[in-house]
Amino acid sequence: MTGIAEKLADLVGPKGVIGPEALRERPTSYWDQAPTEARCMVRPGSAEQLSALMRTCYENNQAVVVQGGLTGLVEGAVATAEDVIISLERMNRVESVDPWDGIAVVQAGAVLQTVQEHVAEQGFLFPLDFGARGSATIGGAVATNAGGLNVLRYGMMRNLVLGLEAVLADGTVVSSMNQMLKNNTGYDLKQLFIGSEGTLGIVTRAVIRLYPQTTSRQTALLAVENFESVVSLLQRMRAGLGGTLNAFEVMWNDYYQSVTGDSGHDAPLPRDYPYYVLAEAEGVSAGADEDRFTAQLEAGLEAGEIADAIIPKSAAERDAVWKIREEFDSALPAYIYDVSLPIDAMPTYVDRLKRGVNNWRDDASCDVFGHLADGNLHIFVRPSDSDGHREAADRIVYESLEGLRGSISAEHGIGTEKLPWLGMSRSNAEMALMRTLKQALDPKNLLNPGKVVG
Repeated sequence: MTGIAEKLADLVGPKGVIGPEALRERPTSYWDQAPTEARCMVRPGSAEQLSALMRTCYENNQAVVVQGGLTGLVEGAVATAEDVIISLERMNRVESVDPWDGIAVVQAGAVLQTVQEHVAEQGFLFPLDFGARGSATIGGAVATNAGGLNVLRYGMMRNLVLGLEAVLADGTVVSSMNQMLKNNTGYDLKQLFIGSEGTLGIVTRAVIRLYPQTTSRQTALLAVENFESVVSLLQRMRAGLGGTLNAFEVMWNDYYQSVTGDSGHDAPLPRDYPYYVLAEAEGVSAGADEDRFTAQLEAGLEAGEIADAIIPKSAAERDAVWKIREEFDSALPAYIYDVSLPIDAMPTYVDRLKRGVNNWRDDASCDVFGHLADGNLHIFVRPSDSDGHREAADRIVYESLEGLRGSISAEHGIGTEKLPWLGMSRSNAEMALMRTLKQALDPKNLLNPGKVVG
């Protein structure tokens, strides 16, 4: 190792640095199997080490990219051959769980599923959840303001963080480890870093909110004939389940067709319904919760909102139903998008989207599904290859939002992939303010350069 890598190795020891040759044996991300390119990867063991690393990088004008579980979808953690990668994989502990206040202090490199399991052993629930739970890290979830399956009930990561610690571009450690739900003492500094995708500072620890562990769960996969019935069913279940509705996932027929059948999962319901709803509620009184859930399904059937239904009777049956929503390999390869918009605008948007895809190419297709209750749709567009299709697909997906009060990103962030389209969702004044913040906190543009604000 030479140059900056050697200087950084002096701070963390040779085992804390991975050179460029060894890095090329690692994939760029879960989605991109190309070799990782960087000057080196550095793995600090503490905020103090990271502070020293960043001081050295600042003095040497060395750009850095922070990487977590590498499951992001917008190339927000992709490095160039000139960057230094910082991995917090050694900073992966759950430091403490406070049962009185219902909080935990967690290091940024801790894997989401590990945190979930750790607090569950003490009777608590950390409700952030999504398919990449086994590799995504807490720091990455904070940096991207992750959402997922339980946003309807618990909110995004922004709602689950009380305090955090971050290292700035020049090595300054900002420790705002607030552990109180109420702390109205000026600017809420943690919000600068939540959702900033590593462009303003590197999150090292977080104080996260915990909830009492639920003891009952009711799940149903429902077939629905029209979008109006999907919406009325959502309203019915939200009103009738007393705040216990965790998830209300909607799959359009094209998605259900793509992930079930000969090349996918077994189809528990016939494959010709226009919509499929995966609804799940969790509570603490098994008998009463089940009665209430069943009553809403029966009312939905009587009202004609539900055309068919499957209610899992075991954990294995529930897992099989959820795999239809979470494991979609048979629908890939595809360009993957997430957008958000008001529920009443979704039929117009999907109609525009499908017409645009159909008019684009004879072999084009798209699948739609998502967290309808919080306004979030996910979209797969095919074909996906290196022949310039990405730009055309982007244009169809994002221009179809025009005039519908939507956002080009619901939960995946901006990274580099969505940067050309950010002006659709942010005004010139907002963009200018974001650049002002970037200049103030990272004047040399060393933190994840080229992401979010360009």
